[in-house]
Amino acid sequence: MFPIYDVIVVGAGHAGCEAAAAAAQMGSKVMLITMDMNKIAQMSCNPAMGGVAKGQIVREVDALGGMSGIISDKTMIQFRMLNRSKGAAMWSPRCQSDRMRFAEEWRLALEQMPNVDFWQEMVTGIVVKDGRACGVRTAIGVEINAKAVILTNGTFMNGIIHIGEKQFGGGRMGEKASKGITEQLVSLGFEAGRMKTGTPPRIDGRSLNYEAMEEQPGDENPSKFSFMDTPALTKQRSCHITYTNPAVHDILQTGFEQSPMFTGRIQGLGPRYCPSIEDKINRFAERDRHQIFVEPEGWSTVEVYVNGFSTSLPEDVQYKALRCIPGFENAKMFRPGYAIEYDYFPPTQLKLTLETQLIENLYFAGQINGTTGYEEAACQGLMAGINAHRKIHEEEPLVLKRSEAYIGVLIDDLVNKGTDEPYRMFTSRAEYRILLRQDNADLRLTELAYALGVATEERVTRVREKKQQIAALQQAFETLKIRTEEANPMLEAIGSSPIRETTTCLHLLRRPNIDLAYMAQYFVPLRQLLEQYDGEVVDQVEVMTKYDSYIEKEQKMAERMAELEDLRIPQDFDYALLQAISIESREKLRKIRPETIGQAARISGVRPSDISILMVYLGR
Repeated sequence: MFPIYDVIVVGAGHAGCEAAAAAAQMGSKVMLITMDMNKIAQMSCNPAMGGVAKGQIVREVDALGGMSGIISDKTMIQFRMLNRSKGAAMWSPRCQSDRMRFAEEWRLALEQMPNVDFWQEMVTGIVVKDGRACGVRTAIGVEINAKAVILTNGTFMNGIIHIGEKQFGGGRMGEKASKGITEQLVSLGFEAGRMKTGTPPRIDGRSLNYEAMEEQPGDENPSKFSFMDTPALTKQRSCHITYTNPAVHDILQTGFEQSPMFTGRIQGLGPRYCPSIEDKINRFAERDRHQIFVEPEGWSTVEVYVNGFSTSLPEDVQYKALRCIPGFENAKMFRPGYAIEYDYFPPTQLKLTLETQLIENLYFAGQINGTTGYEEAACQGLMAGINAHRKIHEEEPLVLKRSEAYIGVLIDDLVNKGTDEPYRMFTSRAEYRILLRQDNADLRLTELAYALGVATEERVTRVREKKQQIAALQQAFETLKIRTEEANPMLEAIGSSPIRETTTCLHLLRRPNIDLAYMAQYFVPLRQLLEQYDGEVVDQVEVMTKYDSYIEKEQKMAERMAELEDLRIPQDFDYALLQAISIESREKLRKIRPETIGQAARISGVRPSDISILMVYLGR
């Protein structure tokens, strides 16, 4: 009935879609299996992409030839660049998405890829022969064979939904959980665990009083995610902000004795940075209000997402409490919030390629690895798809360094440190964040993606032209002179010390309180020069100029660390030989089996002295 596929992807969430698209675009014949073809790329939680560090990931996925940035640009209803008041390393793009159109665009994009086939059914097991994944089995007994299998099961593996004292099986509200895969993988020697996430109630926007809330519009000049020619956002929908109050908290507390979180019915850990409303009230009892973001779900729908009100309390308690929030006095609920528990597999059982250590050609991506967030899932799916394709074609894997991408930071953290709670990316996790800005993702990664065959000729041509323009504009800044009588009125207006001799625009731009837009108001030759270049090029040169000393410092640090990354450890190295290091370190090295000295040095609990001893044994 079926041919032998190159890659089977199980699950069609954000990880599964990116995995299927990447492998297919590189030339693999892909089978994408999902329990519901109408839920491909479903936004299960809030209708948004990006955010702090997450926006950087979306831009990196795009630079590597992935689809999430393009789909986001086609379906966004609002765009904001977060952290504009901070340094460029902190700027993070975020958009509100049209939930229905986002899923529709993803499905249409996948259906236009001739190398992607689809099958709608539950997968209940992996076909494993001689320690190698070579297919899957489905609930009706169909066996589909492939050279590699990527599991992107999301929250569906033995998922249990909690609302107050009620609990029932499900991967999302109204959708059944998947059974069988966890049990098989545990029998094969994998370690499994439980995690928890949650979602807020959905509200009828027609029943809300927006005049009682604070409006949060999008950026005046909205940007986008993709480096390609995706449509510009010409109109936007506003979000709104409101707050809980003591009356809301009092009502919510009446349901605490029925809360599955406080009664112990939920065993899995939830994300600390996105706690439920009952958890916030319990942990931050001194606060008399918490912020609520009221987010529209699309252009046409009236459904509203109540960000900040995630809960698993009884539905009647949710409803009463909501109606005490300003603007929600007459709110009508579409569906209650709920918590969901699901199986995951600690990611220390993976290689840096996201291939499992125990079973060859079996890859894990997304929430199965203990992460949370569409963006984290998407980038893992992309990397798993690329590496599965390259593995079965006997090509070198793609492993991004921590100094190359936030994606490299995320995977390195997961594999070397593991996670005891849902992992999400923050800028603080990246020690090279000045290098890993959202604005330069294409400059960092697209040439690499093109060499791998996942980025198109059109994409790499755009990047090469952009690099040429950046170099030309930098050269122009170095030669464009500004005289004292032209510069000093501008400097005096902002309280900056005057210059005593003619200098270059480049020199002035290095001052922290001056930007190009301000200089161009006073200096006509500069304004005429900037008009010849694309805005992205101008922004890039400005950031590179202002942060050049910091960028150089991080590059040197990355080069020093790269020396350790080049020192490889044989995969069959016997760590029992290292009697001079602690038993804990030996056990962690044996379990994770780092590929390089650099990776070994980042394993939690492994000390610098242990690394020195390991290097001696390796003749270094």
